[in-house]
Amino acid sequence: MSDGALSVRWLGRVAFADALALQEKLVAEKREDHLLGDELLLLEHEPVYTIGRTPDQSSLRDVAHLPHPLFPINRGGQATYHGPGQLIGYPIIDLRQCGQDLHRYLRWLEALLIETLDEVGIAATTRPALTGVWVENRKIASIGVGVRHWITMHGFALNVCGDLTPFDQIVPCGIANVTMTSIERETGTDRSVADVASRVEKIAPRRLNDLSGERTRLAC
Repeated sequence: MSDGALSVRWLGRVAFADALALQEKLVAEKREDHLLGDELLLLEHEPVYTIGRTPDQSSLRDVAHLPHPLFPINRGGQATYHGPGQLIGYPIIDLRQCGQDLHRYLRWLEALLIETLDEVGIAATTRPALTGVWVENRKIASIGVGVRHWITMHGFALNVCGDLTPFDQIVPCGIANVTMTSIERETGTDRSVADVASRVEKIAPRRLNDLSGERTRLAC
């Protein structure tokens, strides 16, 4: 599936280790060949916890008693949970081609998720100094990115449906007393991860084109 400069792939349910290996492979290939197009991988994971590059592990609470495997990975941010019912997005984007502005890239991810949520009837927003997407004071999507040689990996996790109780075992993204929510909770309707992925698939290429144009001007 592709549109313009961005190819979007729906991978279904993928083990975290396998998805990480695929990201690393794609990043390495793009580093060697700058003509390769950008990609967005959309998928679900089996239950896992991840934490970014930080000496502060307090967001994990009791590591020895986590109910699911833990993966320390090369992204920013504190601990989060991934599992069934959550749409995971891993953009593999070469920021060397569009300004090398990581903060603007994070805002682009937030805008992509806010537009997607608007399509399913949810008015989502950002919050000052807190990366991610919110519905009032409830967090519906988390963002944590890694960059190698200005090529992005990792990305976003949008709660669509299913069990949110695994978040109770950690301090999600290091934010004390945060309430996690989902599309299902906010709308009271059943919606599949694949359905939401199809909406992201339509929005993301246009969003990337807008971002690329803006970044080109910034770089000049």
